[in-house]
Amino acid sequence: MKTYSKTRAIGGSLVVTIPANIVKAERIKENELVEIEIKKTKKDYFGTLKGIGRFTEEDELKGQLEEE
Repeated sequence: MKTYSKTRAIGGSLVVTIPANIVKAERIKENELVEIEIKKTKKDYFGTLKGIGRFTEEDELKGQLEEE
């Protein structure tokens, strides 16, 4: 099974909680040895700039036209 979980700090370690639905499905019990695979997820910024529109020639020249 696959899930995403956020890490949290306890002392000098990081802890990840196994969701209850996975615990039930895999019949995991306390103090049982389990294998985990760690992969950092990349943030998906798709759609965050929606509605901004295209850059215009005026936008490109904006910083150059201002006096110092």
